[in-house]
Amino acid sequence: MFISKIDIRPAVPRVVMAVAALFTVVFSSAASQAAAPPDSFADLAERLLPSVVNISTTQTIRNPQGGLEMPQFPPGSPLEEFFKEFLERQQGGGRPDAPSRKATSLGSGFIIDASGLIVTNNHVIADADEISVKLHDDSVFTATVVGRDPKVDLALLRIDPGKKTLMAVPFGNSDEARVGDWVLAIGNPFGFGGTVTAGIVSARARDINAGPYDDFLQTDAPINRGNSGGPMFNLKGEVIGINSAIISPSGGSIGIGFAIPSSLAMPVLDDLRKHGKVRRGWLGIRIQSLDADMAENIGLPDQHGALIAKVDPDGPGHKAGLKDGDVVLKFDGKDITEMRRLPRHVAGTAIGRTVDVVIWRNGKKQTIAATVGEMPEDPADQSAKGGKSDKPKPGVAKDGSMAIPGTGLTVATPTPQLRERFGIDDEAKGILVTEVKAESAAAEKGLRPGDMIIEADHKPVRAPQDLAKLIDEARKAGSKSLLLRVENPQTLRYVALSLAEAKGRK
Repeated sequence: MFISKIDIRPAVPRVVMAVAALFTVVFSSAASQAAAPPDSFADLAERLLPSVVNISTTQTIRNPQGGLEMPQFPPGSPLEEFFKEFLERQQGGGRPDAPSRKATSLGSGFIIDASGLIVTNNHVIADADEISVKLHDDSVFTATVVGRDPKVDLALLRIDPGKKTLMAVPFGNSDEARVGDWVLAIGNPFGFGGTVTAGIVSARARDINAGPYDDFLQTDAPINRGNSGGPMFNLKGEVIGINSAIISPSGGSIGIGFAIPSSLAMPVLDDLRKHGKVRRGWLGIRIQSLDADMAENIGLPDQHGALIAKVDPDGPGHKAGLKDGDVVLKFDGKDITEMRRLPRHVAGTAIGRTVDVVIWRNGKKQTIAATVGEMPEDPADQSAKGGKSDKPKPGVAKDGSMAIPGTGLTVATPTPQLRERFGIDDEAKGILVTEVKAESAAAEKGLRPGDMIIEADHKPVRAPQDLAKLIDEARKAGSKSLLLRVENPQTLRYVALSLAEAKGRK
């Protein structure tokens, strides 16, 4: 076959120019669709500033020592008695008429209704005896609390403006905010009064361990102390967030601020306005995250989902058929990619609504219909005595303890003496962990003396021999781990204990 020789060099610049022209058209089109930053925020700031208020609170702190506080010492310390006697001599024995002091704090808020409704953070007004609101024109009003929600850190206040006209601002949809969008923050940093800062949305859905429903917007707009409770605006002048927290080693802004998204805040504020409290959906389950060992142990292909550690026998979840050890994969059509997503989805579901819950049980998916109930105002938290830090002496056998080979665990049937030593409730069932060897399989999973192992492989354990037998059976079956259900005064959780008898483990 004959192929003619062609000089393509003159064509190269033409091809490059054509491609360059094409890219210019594409990028020009994309750039035209992107929102250009404004030349100035002045018009927007001028319009929004009258809606932002300064909030000051006063709290009376009654100190029986008249201003001198008792230092904290270990129980039984001789210094405790010494300081107690010293303070009594200095302050007249903690007289009832000892002077009290006033503590003040400053924050921000914004008007959402011209009738006098104002939004701020709960931590700005918590425990306040008096709340004052200063408007942009320096007029001051006394505020009352309509309702507050510590879990999301929001509070709704009311003032009586009389004949004064208030400027309210609308909420926007925070779900539409994209990383990189411009935002304005207005607040009262360090008590200076209305201050405007600008930045961008740096990230979405941040969890900073501030509460059970963390879903913060992160911004680099400078936020400092006193900005708490102030609004974060988009360029339309809509509130898409309530500035609530910063990360800073110095207390000043380093460009990492967090705002409660409007999509989370609006239902909370609506409930506070209508009922004075927040009515949340509730399933009556306690959950925990999955690790790789747990997922492998129960045959789950990945680590997604929320593992149910305990089902309240009186809760909606129990009535629907949910069980301890189930893994929730979907709730009302929403994938539970992370454990922390489930509480927010459940809490935001209308009370009395029936939803589909997809779970993993016995190696396969199942769908259960659950009717969401109303979360009790004061959910029953586990209450138990605090455990002591005393450790049993190594090698003690009088208490019936037994070392489990290859795990680093020493366990015992809880006697009255052991229950007293570790602060274990008389009603708690299971076997007690009395010792955990450093760098062992048990230590790696966070097991500690004082933990109660109540189940292994979903079977109850009531004696050390029960656990030893189940571990032996699991090893003979080729299992790499054994799922334990562990309880202590603080938590109830599942732990996938590795069964590999690594060198040095005893």
